[in-house]
Amino acid sequence: QVHLVESGGGLVQAGGSLRLSCVASGRVLSINAMSWYRQTPGKLRELVAEITSGGSTNYADSVKGRFTISRDNAKNTVYLEMNSLKPEDTGVYYCKAAGFGRDYRLYDSWGLGTQVTVSS
Repeated sequence: QVHLVESGGGLVQAGGSLRLSCVASGRVLSINAMSWYRQTPGKLRELVAEITSGGSTNYADSVKGRFTISRDNAKNTVYLEMNSLKPEDTGVYYCKAAGFGRDYRLYDSWGLGTQVTVSS
């Protein structure tokens, strides 16, 4: 199994910054895409940003120019640098990773999430 653990969430004022981290551990052979999603009460979980193993990135329109996703392949870690935060960025942020485990089977794992709250 592959486990993902997020950290870095918290309470911040509008205009502030936070950096989220997500570490993958367990029987990891490779990690292909890593991504961040967020969810607010009553809404579907939405993609915030994703990054491939080669470093190609994709962002939701609402965070372009403010958020930056990056990864450290040697540490099996993905980061989300969030700047100019807005109250509408509030939500639970989930890390997702997909790749192959040491049993050569595909996995698609989610973390338990970290809360981000932006006050106005």
